[in-house]
Amino acid sequence: MAKPKGSAARLKAVMLGVGLDSDGHKRVTTGPNFALLGGSHETHEAMTEKAIKINEKLKESGRELHQVSPTEFDDIAASVGLQRHKPRRP
Repeated sequence: MAKPKGSAARLKAVMLGVGLDSDGHKRVTTGPNFALLGGSHETHEAMTEKAIKINEKLKESGRELHQVSPTEFDDIAASVGLQRHKPRRP
C-alpha cells in the first residue's frame, strides 16, 4: 500500500490482550503500544506484566514493536512466558 502524498505516515503496531475470565469488574489498561481488556484481577495483572516486559525487551534491543518480525515477536513473547496458540487440525 502506498503512503499518502505529503503525509508523514508512521508505522504502528499494537498488542491486544483480551481476558476471557471475569470477576464482575471491567478492566481496561492501555500503554504506548498495547490495549488490555477484561479478565479477572489476576488475569489482567498477568497480561499487564507481560506487556510491560515485552516493551522492556524491545527497548533493550533499541527497537519498537512495528520493527520486529512475527518470528522475533514470538521469541520475545516466549521469553516472558507467552506462547502462540496453534489450533489443532481436524
